[in-house]
Amino acid sequence: MAVSGLLFIGFVLGHMYGNLKAFAGEEAFNEYAHHLRELGEPMLPHEGFLWIMRVGLIVAVVVHIACAVALWRRAAAARPVQYVAKKNRGSSLSSRTMRWGGLTLLVFIVWHLLNFTIVKVNPSNGETGGDNPYRLLVETFEVPWMTVIYLLAMVALGLHLHHGTFSSLQTLGLTNSAVSRTRARATGWVVAIVIAGGFSLVPLSVLVGIIEK
Repeated sequence: MAVSGLLFIGFVLGHMYGNLKAFAGEEAFNEYAHHLRELGEPMLPHEGFLWIMRVGLIVAVVVHIACAVALWRRAAAARPVQYVAKKNRGSSLSSRTMRWGGLTLLVFIVWHLLNFTIVKVNPSNGETGGDNPYRLLVETFEVPWMTVIYLLAMVALGLHLHHGTFSSLQTLGLTNSAVSRTRARATGWVVAIVIAGGFSLVPLSVLVGIIEK
C-alpha cells in the first residue's frame, strides 16, 4: 500500500505540473497534451507511453484498494468489540478520513476521466468528444458547480496525501526517531499543500477570468 501510494504521489505531482501549463496559454497547453501522446515514438506506438502508464496506474489502484480492504479487515478482526474510551483522541482529521476520503477520490477519478479523457464530456454545453484539451478545461471550470466539485475533491486529496505520505514513510521504516517523524509529518503537509493547492489554481483562475479562451 505504501509503494502504490508513493507511485500515486509521483503521478499527481506530474499531472499537476501539466495542468499548470494552462497559465502559458492554449497553444502551450495543447502542445504539452499532444506531446504526451508521442512520448516514446518510434519505439512505442502512438499513445503507447500513455497506455503503459494507464495500465500501471490501474494495477496500482487495484493493489491500493485491495491493501486498504485487507488492513481494514485485519483491524476489525483484531478489535471485534469497540473500546468504551473516547474515540479519535490525538488522531488527526486526515487520518480519520482516509477511508471515506479514498472512496470520494475514487468516484471523482471516474468522473474526471469521463470529463477529460474517455468521453470528454463538456458540462457547459453537454457536448462530447472534441480534441482541444485547453478549451475543454476552460469551458469545464467556467461552470461554477464543476469548480466547486473539483475544489472539494482537492480538499479530500490534500487530506489523503497528508496522512498517506506520513504513513508510507512510516511503513518503509523512515520514522524511527522523533526527528524523522517530525520531518515525515512536515513532508506530508508540504506534499498535500503543493499538490492540492497546485491543482486548485487552474479552476480558480478560470472562474475569476485569469485563464480564459
